[in-house]
Amino acid sequence: MNMVAEENKQQVISLLNEAYTCRTSNLNQSSQLAKKALVLSRKINDRALIGKSLSELALFSMIKGEHNRSMSMSEKAIKYFEELNDERGIADAKYNIAGIYYKTDNFHLGLVYLTDCLATYRKFNDHHNQARVQKSLGTIYEYFGDQKKAVQSYEDAIESARKAGDSNLESNAYNPLSGIYLKQGKIEKALGIIDRAIAMKKQTGDIRGMAFSIYGRAKIYAKIKQFEKAENDYNEAIAIHQQMGERLGLGMAYHKLSRMYVEMGQLQKAKTLLQAAIKFSRLYNIVIITFKCNYLLYQIYKQENNPIEALEHLELYLKQKEAVINTQTLKVIENYELITKMELLEKEAQVQREKAEIIEKKNRAEQSAIVKQEFLSTMSHEIRTPLNAVITIASLLENKADSQEKELVESLKYAANNLLLIINDILDFTKLDSGKSHIEARPCNFHKLLGDIKSTYTSLASEKGLRLELKIDHNIGEFYELDETKISQILGNLITNAIKFTENGSVEVHVEKVNKTQYCDTLNFKVIDTGTGIEEKDLEDVFESFSQPNSITTRKQGGSGLGLAIVKKLVLLHGSNVKVNSVLGNGSVFYFDLDLKRATPADKKPPRFSDVLQGKSVLLAEDNTINAMLIAKLLGNWKITTKLAKNGIEAVEKANLNAFDYILMDIHMPEMDGFEATKCIRDSEGPNVKTPIFAITADITAEYMEEYAHYFNGFLCKPIELAKLHQALVDAM
Repeated sequence: MNMVAEENKQQVISLLNEAYTCRTSNLNQSSQLAKKALVLSRKINDRALIGKSLSELALFSMIKGEHNRSMSMSEKAIKYFEELNDERGIADAKYNIAGIYYKTDNFHLGLVYLTDCLATYRKFNDHHNQARVQKSLGTIYEYFGDQKKAVQSYEDAIESARKAGDSNLESNAYNPLSGIYLKQGKIEKALGIIDRAIAMKKQTGDIRGMAFSIYGRAKIYAKIKQFEKAENDYNEAIAIHQQMGERLGLGMAYHKLSRMYVEMGQLQKAKTLLQAAIKFSRLYNIVIITFKCNYLLYQIYKQENNPIEALEHLELYLKQKEAVINTQTLKVIENYELITKMELLEKEAQVQREKAEIIEKKNRAEQSAIVKQEFLSTMSHEIRTPLNAVITIASLLENKADSQEKELVESLKYAANNLLLIINDILDFTKLDSGKSHIEARPCNFHKLLGDIKSTYTSLASEKGLRLELKIDHNIGEFYELDETKISQILGNLITNAIKFTENGSVEVHVEKVNKTQYCDTLNFKVIDTGTGIEEKDLEDVFESFSQPNSITTRKQGGSGLGLAIVKKLVLLHGSNVKVNSVLGNGSVFYFDLDLKRATPADKKPPRFSDVLQGKSVLLAEDNTINAMLIAKLLGNWKITTKLAKNGIEAVEKANLNAFDYILMDIHMPEMDGFEATKCIRDSEGPNVKTPIFAITADITAEYMEEYAHYFNGFLCKPIELAKLHQALVDAM
C-alpha cells in the first residue's frame, strides 16, 4: 500500500510540474493536468499536494481571468498550507490573490500581498518567484506614476530571473520596461529591449508571453507612425490571447489598437472595436479597460461633433474611474512614503542576514585563504621578477633606439606586457574574485589596440594553419576611454580559447556599434571560431572557474579552464555579461556588449623627467643582480646615486651607518625579507627612521600584509612603471 501511495504521490508531482511548464503554450492543458493532480492527491489524502494542486489551479484561473474561482481555490490552499506551516506554499497562494487584486484594479491590496510574498521568497532565496513578484510590483508602481520604482522593480525582476536561469521570466520583465522607455521617448532603447524579449520567447516557445512581447512592439511601431506593422502586431497578439484565453492582455490589445485607429482617422473601425472591448471587459470585470475605452469613445464622439454620445461616455468614464480609485487605493497613495520605508527596512534586514552569512563563510574559509595568499605571494614574485628585467630593459632601449629599432622595441614591450597579462590571469583571479579589482579607464586609440591584440595572436593562429581576422564596424570611433589591460585580457583569453579548440578554418573578431547616446557608444564584441563547439548541456558551466567541458577537452588542448572564468568576471566588472552560442562540431560564438565613453586623442608622448631628483641618494635592497643593475641605471638617468644591499640584513646594516633620501626595498630576499628589514629600520634609532621607504616588489599580495603595510610610504609593483616611480620619489621629497 505504501508503495502504491508513493507512486501516486510521484504521479501528482509529475502532473503539477508538467502543468506549470506548459502554462506558456497551452493554458487549458495546464488546468486539466492540475485538476487530475487534485483528484489524485485527494485520493491519497496528501494534504501538501492537495494545497499545491489547488494553488496551481488558482494560478491558471487567475491568468485566464476567472477571478472568483481563483480566489476560492487560493483561500482553500492557504488553509492547507497553514496547517502544514508551509510558508512558501502560503506565499504561492497569496501571489495568486495579489494577481486578482491588481488585475481588477485593487492596487492597494495587490501591493500588500505582493510585498508579503516577496519577503517569504527572499527568505528562501527563491529567485524564480522573486522575479514574478518583482515584475508584478513594477506594474503597480507604474499605475501609481512612480516610474523610478517601476524601473527598479523590473530590473530587479530581470536580475532574479537570470539568477534562476529562467529566460521566460527575464523576457517578461523586458515587456513593461520597454513600455516605460517608450513613454520617456527612448525609442531605440525600447525597441532593442522588446526585440530581445521576442527573440527569447521564440527560443523558449512561450506562446502566451510572445503575445505580450508582440503587443509591446506594436506600441512602438504605432508611436513612430509605422501603422501597418503596428496593426499586424496588434492583430497577432489578439489572436494569441484569444487562443490562450488571456483576458487582460486581450483587453489591452483591443484598447491600444482602437487608439491607433483614432490616430489614423479610421473612427468607425475604432468605435466598433471599442464597443466589443467594453462588452468583453464588463463580462470579465476588467474595469481599467472599460473606463479607458469609454474615455476614448468620448474623444471620438467629441471629434465627430456628437455632444450627446460624448457626454454619455465621459460620465461613464468618470463614474468607473471613481470606482477604481477607491478608498483603499487613495489610502495607499497617501501613505506611499510609509510603504517605501517598510520596503527599505526589509532590504536592510536582508542585508544583515546576508552579512551574517558572509561572515560565517569567511570564518570557514580563513585557513584556506592563508594558504592561497602564501601561494600567490610566491608565484607572483618568482614569475614577475624576471619579467621586470625584460620590460625595464625595453624601456631603457626605447630612449636610445632609432625609428626602425623603436618599432622592434615596441613589439618587444607589447609582447612582454602581453605575457604579463597571461600571468595575471592566474595572479589576479583572487583579486577579481574578492571584488578588489576596478576599471582604470584612460583615453585609448581603440583601433590601434585591436590591431595590437590581433598581431599578438596572429602567429599562434598561423602555427595551426588558421586565419585570424579582425572586422571593425566603420561607424566605430577611433578613441574611447577604457582600461586597455582588461580589454586585452578579455579578448586575449577569448581568442586564445578559440584558437585552442579550432583545428581548421578561422577565428574572427567582430566589433560593431549597436547603439549610441550623447557621450557613449555601445559596442558588440564577437569572437567566432569554426572549432569543435560545445554541447548544450555544458554551456551553463563553461564560464565557471577551473571548468572545461568533457565534450571539448583533450590532452592536446589542455589548459586550466581559468580563462573564460576571468573573461566573465572582467565583463561583469564593466557592467555587462558574456554569452555563448555553440553547436557541437560547428564552432562557437562568444559575445558581449560594452558601453564605452567616446574620447579625444590622448597625448602619447613619452614622459619627460626633470632634474628635480638630482643629487638625491637611494639605498636599494635587491637580491636579483639584473634587476639591481637595471634599477640603478634608471635612477642614474635621473642623477640619483645608489648604494646596493643584496639582502635584508645588509640593508639594515647600511641604513644604520648612513642617511639616505630614499630606501627602495625588495620584499622577497634571502637572510631577511623586506618586511622585517623595514621594521628594523623603523624601530631603530638610526639615521633613516623617517626616510621614505618604498616596497619595490613583484608580489601582488604584499600591500595587503596589514601587519607591515604601515611601515612603508608606498608599494610599487614590478615590472616598474617609470612615471609612477618618479612621481612617488618627487611626492616624498
